[in-house]
Amino acid sequence: MLALLVTVVTAPGKVAGEFRDKIEPFLQDYCYDCHGDGAKKGDIALDDFKNLSSHLENHDLWLRIWRNVRTHLMPPAEGDFQPSPEERAALAAWIESNVLKLDPENPDPGRVTIRRLNREEYRNTIEDLVGVQYNVDDNFPPDDTGFGFDTIGDVLTISPLLLEKYLMAAEAIADLALPSTVIRRRPIEIDVGNFRERGNNQQSARFMEADKKHTVGAERRFSKAGKYDLEVSYRIENERGRPEGQTATWRILVDGKELESVEVTGGSRSRDQFRTEIELGEGNHRFEFSIVPGAPGEGKGTWGVRVEDFKLVRQAGSEWDLYPESYRRIFFKGLPPEQEAEREAYMRAIVKRFASRAFRRPAEDRIVEALTRMALSRNLEEGAKFVDGVKLAVAAVLTSPRFLFRREAQAEPDNPGKVVPIDQFALASRLSYYLWSSTPDAELLELASKGKLREELRSQVDRMLSDQKADRMVKNFVGQWLQARDLVSLDIDVRHILGEPNKRNAERVFDQEMRRDMGEETELFFQHVLRENRPILELLNAKYSFLNESLAKFYGVPGVKGDNYRRVEFGEELWARGGILTQGTFLIVTSQPTRTSPVKRGLFVLENILGTPAPPAPPDVPELEEGETEALQGTMRERMVAHREKALCKSCHQRMDPIGLALENFNAIGQWRDEEEGQPIDSAGQLITGEKFSNVMELKEILSSSRKEDFYRCLTEKMLTYAVGRGVEYYDAPAVDRIVDRLLAGEGQMVDLIYGVVESTPFQKRRGDGDRLQN
Repeated sequence: MLALLVTVVTAPGKVAGEFRDKIEPFLQDYCYDCHGDGAKKGDIALDDFKNLSSHLENHDLWLRIWRNVRTHLMPPAEGDFQPSPEERAALAAWIESNVLKLDPENPDPGRVTIRRLNREEYRNTIEDLVGVQYNVDDNFPPDDTGFGFDTIGDVLTISPLLLEKYLMAAEAIADLALPSTVIRRRPIEIDVGNFRERGNNQQSARFMEADKKHTVGAERRFSKAGKYDLEVSYRIENERGRPEGQTATWRILVDGKELESVEVTGGSRSRDQFRTEIELGEGNHRFEFSIVPGAPGEGKGTWGVRVEDFKLVRQAGSEWDLYPESYRRIFFKGLPPEQEAEREAYMRAIVKRFASRAFRRPAEDRIVEALTRMALSRNLEEGAKFVDGVKLAVAAVLTSPRFLFRREAQAEPDNPGKVVPIDQFALASRLSYYLWSSTPDAELLELASKGKLREELRSQVDRMLSDQKADRMVKNFVGQWLQARDLVSLDIDVRHILGEPNKRNAERVFDQEMRRDMGEETELFFQHVLRENRPILELLNAKYSFLNESLAKFYGVPGVKGDNYRRVEFGEELWARGGILTQGTFLIVTSQPTRTSPVKRGLFVLENILGTPAPPAPPDVPELEEGETEALQGTMRERMVAHREKALCKSCHQRMDPIGLALENFNAIGQWRDEEEGQPIDSAGQLITGEKFSNVMELKEILSSSRKEDFYRCLTEKMLTYAVGRGVEYYDAPAVDRIVDRLLAGEGQMVDLIYGVVESTPFQKRRGDGDRLQN
């Protein structure tokens, strides 16, 4: 296949002439000092080839040249003689045309391995399709990731264990959705295990310790407004000991409004129940339990609150209202009729409708017939009811590959390399799993069935982004791009970082609740830029963020009161705090457990902001980690200089270190500091591309001005990877460049990026399972 990729289809004489007249002079002027005329820096020589044909066949070499020239990494910035933008563009275009074979008018969309629903997608799909919440965190193993995301088809495999889990889940979901006996005032129950800290799947309502502040919550979507009876059963008990005099306040909240406050006093165990009537509108509602420590008490262990049951009962207006929402979604025409012939027709209608919604495209007649026969056969068994047959069909649908995998039909099976637009139902699924992490809704499927989805693409994107379900995309994309998901589970030695020997005192400064606050800040910040269609560059240079009182105090931001998050404008003295690079989330996930890590911080920016990752370190070179940093003396900058003296380390660290050192004013848990080891922190530096800065604000200015094209391209590639389900390849360059050019020509707004992704060739089209693009 390599030969196919690199064979020169242009007339050999023309290619040779262009190389002689245009390309070789460029290499001679800017490259041969290090990579020619006997020089072979980095083991690369650009003039060491037998003939032009063999030279062009070195695909990997020309790919490296193309990438480095486009990103201005080569020629090195310290050189006195630099190519003009026009010269760079001409070299890149020649490589694209004659080596990489990129055709902007007929781009290769690549192929995507059929994608299994990941855990988040499964959870959301079941909730939106059936109307019940299924705890995937406890019942499914974690998903693998590729290219930084858990949406990549190549890694979303299915093991025998996972298949068994799916079979069990399907039966459990069918039982939850369609209870065989529906009693009056059927409660809506939320499993206490589903009450979680934001971003922390370890902390739930099963036991809320009184010795640390935290909040757990769960969301539920209500299709009908009305009055509900709320009932919460709970116990006050102790774990790992019985401390005397310990106190705390435990609260029950709905949509941020407090319904009940309970004083927890260590002394004896007790059980109680809270009941009240609440009115809920149609849409999503959040239910939370919060606990705030009071007196620490004396002795080992802790008291706490164990929630046993959480129920909501809608006050009935008719008999049909007594059935749960999940039941009414499946039995869409009401209870089954009495006549046998009508019952069979209703069963077929239920099966066809549910299977089509679950498969995200019209179910084939033969499948509908087979499922219907299976369901009706179940009803013939002694003691069986109509609902039992429906439950069997629902479970069968939920274990079908058509549900578990996002299937995209091969338009021309006899011509697998042919590039074709994906069908409209596949487009509906790509849209919904990109923007909602869930199944297409009725409107998307209706447009797809009429063949009108493509022509209404932008209006549908606008509608979907205005829906609360778009928050799922924010959470999942930001959680992986910025590694915010990792924040709650990272090993952080707060006592060492703060120099505080007392564990309780250290936790008062930084605890699990603070980690949650930081994750919430990052999600709300990105959500704001998306929903308000702000310029993408505000992700880097904003002079505001979203804080509550505790996070504001931690950052040293005055004037913020209360637990609610709100937009806070920073005064000039706090401008350094604005943007994702100086939020606690980024600063912590790029630190070591006991100290900052300029290497990790710099590498993260190179990989996730600029899209120019440093090559991996040679296998025999040790990292600058705990052992070496403890042995070396002085500030972090001084220790980094000593490490960089090693010849094998210098080239990569010249890229990473200046960026990481610019962030040294922020310690390993994100607090500002002016000194390290009694010495003023020097945050000045120079990027490998030549731009100089004296502090983090100037670095942000460079990233959002002279390097904004790199940021646009990097974020576009990350978003495209997340949306399409495969890594971005060199042949995606025309699609990526088109999006970046649009951003540069306009105001670089976030929704323009979303439009660009969903309108791009990789998103709209597919290549079959054969070789690369057939021209």
